[in-house]
Amino acid sequence: MSGAASGWVDAFLEMMAVERAAARNTLTAYGKDLEDARGFLGRSKRDLDDADAEAVEAYFQDLGARGLSPATAARRRSAVRQFYRFVLGEGWRTDDPSRRVAAPKAGRPLPKVLERAEIERLLAAATAPNTEMGDSAQGLRLACIIELIYASGLRISELLALPLTALARDPAYLIVKGKGGKERLAPLNDAARAAVNAYLAGRRTFLPKGAKESPWLFPSRGGSGRLTARRVGQLLDDAAIAAGIDRDKVSPHVLRHAFATHLLEGGADLRVIQTLLGHADIATTQIYTHVAGEHLAHVVQTKHPLGRKKTPH
Repeated sequence: MSGAASGWVDAFLEMMAVERAAARNTLTAYGKDLEDARGFLGRSKRDLDDADAEAVEAYFQDLGARGLSPATAARRRSAVRQFYRFVLGEGWRTDDPSRRVAAPKAGRPLPKVLERAEIERLLAAATAPNTEMGDSAQGLRLACIIELIYASGLRISELLALPLTALARDPAYLIVKGKGGKERLAPLNDAARAAVNAYLAGRRTFLPKGAKESPWLFPSRGGSGRLTARRVGQLLDDAAIAAGIDRDKVSPHVLRHAFATHLLEGGADLRVIQTLLGHADIATTQIYTHVAGEHLAHVVQTKHPLGRKKTPH
């Protein structure tokens, strides 16, 4: 199966969890539904990233032929349609094969990505005195979360699973356990390290009631004992509104997206970005390249020998 499709499914489920606050049971069901679709498509050596309208229509017809309950079949069709709407919105495909409608050639939607100036505004809103954002400790915590994701490209699940010991000694990088238990190094810049230290000074504010300590970097008084992805999404919504940014444009996934996009714009090698993001397949990483299309075109025109304008003698 395609590595790109796996990455797209993970991104879709993360979006559903954070931006739409989907319940765990819903996420599990959608994950199984998409795996079912991938299994069917795999019979013809296709996957969700390269399936055409005929292949998707054949899958929908197969659902009816299996004798599934109408509710189950409808949910699986809905999961596939929502997945492709998300993929189309991110710009990873230029068509939606689940609708048999060709995407317009012009005005293709670009993936959600924050400009550097918008990230600065988001950070300023997080730490500015604001009754809606909560006290200063909450602002420092949110600033720390934003800086960590933007500096290292962490997935929200990886961030919230960090133990306190991972950052207790002001490290220059993190050892992150990603998908499949694979470890990778995630660098931390000076801004992220400063944000961590500022947050740690008031971290005890968030310890569960009566607890003297917590093993998590981001503890919480909630039932899980640590901060949840849903709560992070809510806090980012508040910061976006305070910063005057469309809140639909802000999420942990978008911050991770910005990390990769801005690295690419700065000239980083795609293989390096693949390693930093923890992608098993570089095809998944390549989804970021179109965002920096104009920048890359400029690099070719100015750096490639045949692209440079010759000066008259």
